Amino acid sequence: PPGAGGGMSRLGPCLSPRRLLRRPWTKEKAPPPAELRGAEFVRYYRGLEAGPRRAELLTRLARDFGVDHGRVAEFSAKVLQAREQGREPGALLQAEDRLRYYLNPQYRGLFQHLGRLEGGLRFLVELRGDLVDGLATKAVDGPHVKEMNGVLKNMLSEWFSTGFLNLERVTWQSPCEVLQKISDSEAVHPVRNWLDMKRRVGSYRRCYFFSHCAIPGEPLIVLHVALTSEISSSIQAIVKEVYPIETEDLDKITAAIFYSISLTQQGLQGVELGTYLIKRVVKELQKELPQIKDFSSLSPIPGFTKWLVGLLSSQTKELERNELFTESECQEISEITGGSTTETLKKLLTNNEWVRSEKLVQVLHLPFMRLCAWYLYGEKHRGYALNPVANFHLQNGAVMWRINWMADTSPRGIGASCGMMVNYRYFLEDTASNSAAYLGTKQIKASEQVLSLVSQFQQNSKL
Repeated sequence: PPGAGGGMSRLGPCLSPRRLLRRPWTKEKAPPPAELRGAEFVRYYRGLEAGPRRAELLTRLARDFGVDHGRVAEFSAKVLQAREQGREPGALLQAEDRLRYYLNPQYRGLFQHLGRLEGGLRFLVELRGDLVDGLATKAVDGPHVKEMNGVLKNMLSEWFSTGFLNLERVTWQSPCEVLQKISDSEAVHPVRNWLDMKRRVGSYRRCYFFSHCAIPGEPLIVLHVALTSEISSSIQAIVKEVYPIETEDLDKITAAIFYSISLTQQGLQGVELGTYLIKRVVKELQKELPQIKDFSSLSPIPGFTKWLVGLLSSQTKELERNELFTESECQEISEITGGSTTETLKKLLTNNEWVRSEKLVQVLHLPFMRLCAWYLYGEKHRGYALNPVANFHLQNGAVMWRINWMADTSPRGIGASCGMMVNYRYFLEDTASNSAAYLGTKQIKASEQVLSLVSQFQQNSKL
């Protein structure tokens, strides 16, 4: 119908979403015009205004072009019938093959055709970015859309596997557009200006990204590395704004610190790129700088402050019940703030005001460190670490090695994790066994410092 989509004038009034989607996309061996129809779909979709129009099309695609349940029921019955009748293996395998075919949603065929187009892979990443966005904002929702998001994620995981990825290093001589994209995509420690960017790709620093053979030169995921003489305990020393020293003293480089990893394409969320990137970069650094012995991250702890405020809120509701601090800590905090421990701390954590008081920073040092250790080590989701950054590095086989006090004093660092950061250390000879233990038995490998803080938490808290 006229006016049924934002891209209607572009493709002509006869092409409605319904007619566009009713094309026979699901046939594996579609006739040559399939490429033209794929290009039509891309043009139509990009012609739609981002937001409700695209959400409507994605919802219809997920709901009306999923699994043909009638056919699934029919061929399930045929599989059972072939087994019960003891028919020859060929007949059973044929019935299973047809069942397997109909278990695939119909839109999967569309995605396969689009993936073969020139620029089609880039388009599918954009489309999934819209899906991820829509699910986060509830613009699209429901089991059908979630299923389609999962199907597309799995397809992208195959297309973006290591064999198709190229490792590229960024330097100050890299193309301006690449430097700009690296700067814009920095999600952990925002780049302040071009001098800051020059520092991050200059001496004692390395910056790498993965690109895809079908999308050459386009950063998909970026890893920043600092080359140091020891495992860093503060991000300020790494990202401080100083003019880069031109010549590296190789004798001073014995550690490689992964201090930022950022996905540049939202459509690749959940596709396993970060693990492969770290492994490739380690190999690259070992070839270039064989004297490096220590590999470690300096990682943020997103969600810690929110978690702590939630604990304080639950205590406030239960008549000032204190289960987080010792009596002496409560007394010291009250003397400094002049108010009740939980309610006052909640307010101070919400507005970051507590860091203005040196005395309060000193008093909160030990309790916040042990609370953070428990948050990282003891708080779980389905048996694995609740914190997503911890879960990522532990899956890679790293050791939860050291929690650092006042390691990120930026407003963002104070707001997210009370200024704390954590090192996840990679002992290369142990990463495979550590990863297997974590994924198999959910066992977290941690250092004595972390385990000591966890023990202190368990002794002084009653959660």
